[in-house]
Amino acid sequence: MNRNIIIKFLLIGLCIAEGIFYAGLTYAKICNRIVAFVNDDIITLHELRSKIKEMTGVDPDTIKDRERFLKIRHYVLQTLIDEKITHAKAKELGITISDAEIDNEIERIKKDNNLTQEQLLENLKTQGVTYEVFRKRIRNDIEQIRLTQFEVNSKIVISEEAIQKYYEDHKDEFKTGNKVHLATIILIQQDKADRAEAMSLSKKAEVVLARLKNGQKFGRLVAEFSEGPGADDGGDLGVFDISNLDPVLRAVVEKMSPGEVSRPIKRSFGIQIVKLIDKQEASNKLSASIRNSIRQRLYRIEIKKRYNAWIKNLRKKAYTKIIF
Repeated sequence: MNRNIIIKFLLIGLCIAEGIFYAGLTYAKICNRIVAFVNDDIITLHELRSKIKEMTGVDPDTIKDRERFLKIRHYVLQTLIDEKITHAKAKELGITISDAEIDNEIERIKKDNNLTQEQLLENLKTQGVTYEVFRKRIRNDIEQIRLTQFEVNSKIVISEEAIQKYYEDHKDEFKTGNKVHLATIILIQQDKADRAEAMSLSKKAEVVLARLKNGQKFGRLVAEFSEGPGADDGGDLGVFDISNLDPVLRAVVEKMSPGEVSRPIKRSFGIQIVKLIDKQEASNKLSASIRNSIRQRLYRIEIKKRYNAWIKNLRKKAYTKIIF
């Protein structure tokens, strides 16, 4: 069977499959046609549209500027072609990425950026990226590294001179203010005008402090009493620049030492008890953590450069055909 006949049957099959779900739409709408061949694989219009939305956060139908849409479509399609070639090569070489490896990489990212899981999810939400898409990107990044390491024999070495130069060129980026790592217990007052409830809440706060003084763990008391953020994670709120805290909390935390627990703080929502887990003084030094972060960044830049050269060479050998 020649290629034109194969294409015809594939197009008909895809249209019928889409038509099952969208029988009320016009033929032009229901036809999920092929837009590209990549060796033995294909890229469909549905796949391309989904990737455009994933990479830009915008529904393709809402892009009214024709020239801009064509540029975006071209870039995303080239990315999809590279991914198809990459995945096929990884499969050929027996390279697989486990969920555990993805989890470990996400934990490394959180540690390097002083993020809790909640803060990571909030950052992704702000960027319009789902956690599933984020995990997929991490998988692709790890796969790229493995392929580059497999195909490029020379080991990547990041010198101390390169780290120092990068730091000097990006010094402002690594300036740090006073940072604090906080955990908290939140006691909510349901009726703000109820004085009896306010007194009961104050007594509960004193019970918490007494039990802390008797040696009970902060995390255990969080699980028992707290109704606020981080209750499932020992009350851990993460790391903050102290200047970004609200004035009431900042005034309390500035006088505390690491490991210390505050007196009950009256808030609009009820009562808050804060534990200062750690405090980092403002610094402009090239610390070990900054050095490691720069090393990782330079390593990934080099990986990306070698990967791009490798995929460019691989594409020359691949069969690709775009159909529009």
